[in-house]
Amino acid sequence: MKPIEEKPLKSASFFDALIPIAVLICLLGAAVYLFGDDSSSGPNQIALLFATFAAALIGLKNGYTWKKLEDAMIEGITLSLSAILILLMVGALIGTWLLSGTVPTLIYYGLQIINPSWFYAASCLICGIVAMSIGSSWTTAATIGVALLGVASGLGLEPTVTAGAVISGAYFGDKLSPLSETTNLAPAVAGADLFEHIHHMLWTTVPSFVIALIIFVFMGFNATAAGEAGQIDQITAILQQNFNIGLEMLVPLIVLLVLAIRKMPAFPAISIGAVIGAVWAMLFQSDLIASQIDMTQGEFVGYFKLVWTTFFDGFTINTGDAKMDSLLSGGGMSGMLTTTWLIMTALMFGAIMEKTGLLDIFVKSILKIAKSTGSLIASTIATCIGTNVIAADQYIAIVVPGRMFKEEYKKRGLKPVNLSRTLEDGGTITSPLIPWNTCGAYMQSVLLINPFDYALYAFFNLINPFLAVIYAYLGIKILRIKPKQTA
Repeated sequence: MKPIEEKPLKSASFFDALIPIAVLICLLGAAVYLFGDDSSSGPNQIALLFATFAAALIGLKNGYTWKKLEDAMIEGITLSLSAILILLMVGALIGTWLLSGTVPTLIYYGLQIINPSWFYAASCLICGIVAMSIGSSWTTAATIGVALLGVASGLGLEPTVTAGAVISGAYFGDKLSPLSETTNLAPAVAGADLFEHIHHMLWTTVPSFVIALIIFVFMGFNATAAGEAGQIDQITAILQQNFNIGLEMLVPLIVLLVLAIRKMPAFPAISIGAVIGAVWAMLFQSDLIASQIDMTQGEFVGYFKLVWTTFFDGFTINTGDAKMDSLLSGGGMSGMLTTTWLIMTALMFGAIMEKTGLLDIFVKSILKIAKSTGSLIASTIATCIGTNVIAADQYIAIVVPGRMFKEEYKKRGLKPVNLSRTLEDGGTITSPLIPWNTCGAYMQSVLLINPFDYALYAFFNLINPFLAVIYAYLGIKILRIKPKQTA
């Protein structure tokens, strides 16, 4: 039998590219309108699935076989497996660190030493330092960020502003850390040197961060009267009544930070942190565990069962105070399954859009109007942001625009570091501001605040792209390739 010949592929039109985008925007808007903050718990996933089907139908119309489209979706999901493993283990880590007293201890000492008038700025700065040290915005948010939100609750400060400060600091540090995956990915795609890339980013990143810190300082001064001493005393009393509080409870955090600094991959490092949290819980929180277990099965079995449950279903406490119960309960791998579902559907959609050439259409249309260097860089940032919205993943938002714009930057005599910096200015730091993006979904699952709510206060993430565009149009720190001198 002769092999079946495949039909020639048709080039997608601009109208083809608009259809799945229109479907996605309409359905995501309807999801937010109908379900509000619960839109990421299922409605957004359905919206992404229907948008994926719309993109697949366009692909079939243009000659792609279902097998090729299915392979593209599977490949897209495969790219997310590393992030999903980390996400699940972060759920376990949060659960064991709550049970072990690590997070409660961070909250307790934070209430003692942090003044409300500079809390927002301090939160931003602390997260920046930690993220730069370990190269991970995700780990920073899941550990330091969670504790800082607890401190904010005790001080009577706004959780949305605190989340914005955490995101700002975490992504500032992540962006400048040579240990960060995105900081290595951007120059690799653009063809630039890593440390030259980091040095070039300082020009847009540091001023943006300083401006954000100044804003947080002013907001903190206005929030000085929000925290009540009586409320703080009540919270610290509840923490002391239910947990053993002490500096030794911070050992799981210290171990995790050391492993991250020593460049251990995120999944095993977080796994070790979660296990140490479980061990610390059994060593130091015996009274708490004893109050929660069923003694009819025996003390050892009860201890073991509770710790095991904490890994997959998180930790729940009843202190008699509903707000404190909400603050000190959570975690578990099961709590991350909705986010995992969102990541998978988002990457399926992004993979189909890239495979069928629909993303490429937007870039080609943009290049037709990007005549100047300023407009080229502005267009690259807009494309990165658009890819974050459409493809819903920061890695795709770096790789796809990077591949598509690389030759254009070269043709115009621009050094690769201009492109690599722009990819980070537009792609890396805007990803947590979009609820259905993998980063936005992760941050919501960890901080328990919708990205639409904290996005207005993630000042660094908002300022940096605008400052990069201003630099581009003014020609500030735009490096050009020097022509080779002839003998």
